[in-house]
Amino acid sequence: MSTIFSPYRGIRFPPEMINQAVWLYHCFSLSLREVELILAAQGLEVSYETIRKWSLRFGRICAQTLRRRRPRPGDKWFLDKVFVRIRGKLRYHWRAVDQHSNVLDVLVQSRRNKKAAKRFFRKLLRGLCYAPRVIVTDKLGSYGAVKREIPPGVEHRQSRYLNNRCEVSHQPTRRREHHMRRFKSVRHAQQFLATHTPIHNHFQLRRHRLSANEYRAARDRAFATWRDATGTALVG
Repeated sequence: MSTIFSPYRGIRFPPEMINQAVWLYHCFSLSLREVELILAAQGLEVSYETIRKWSLRFGRICAQTLRRRRPRPGDKWFLDKVFVRIRGKLRYHWRAVDQHSNVLDVLVQSRRNKKAAKRFFRKLLRGLCYAPRVIVTDKLGSYGAVKREIPPGVEHRQSRYLNNRCEVSHQPTRRREHHMRRFKSVRHAQQFLATHTPIHNHFQLRRHRLSANEYRAARDRAFATWRDATGTALVG
């Protein structure tokens, strides 16, 4: 008798249907009701509230699996933060990407001071278990704390313009934030972004830099990894 734990145990819907909904919700700027409509067009009847629960439960599992399976990122990291307004108060979304625009980690905090910068950088290093060759940040004074956390031999560059790559990577989050009519709490924002970012980033293949054949091959690899990570196939 098999003792392998299945996250789908006790769920009356097929795993393929669940992961189709999670994929649609996190890869495209769709609302829960729009995902419900797309599934209904395929003959799959499920409410948008059920899709919300799937996104929280199974999306988190998929995101964690993709993070574990992702290749080692580049050696040049870009750190940045943007404000998000939650219940009328400013909060800060910290993010790190490598030179290939792969998102390394995210963290939502209420501050942007030295303590917040140090907390994010420690989380980043702890999660990746190795250090980069170069770290690029803007000229915010809080990054002075990061300098003291950087391992010896890692270069720290501060520039107003060199950090554009990380700033651009915030755009999908901005679209989702607008579509969701803002986050409800810091905890809600962190939970959603920790799930949404790895899944959405997994299918961002820099198509403008690839030939048609290269893009199709990269897309096939992305889908293969997704099927392997979720243990399912996308619903056709």
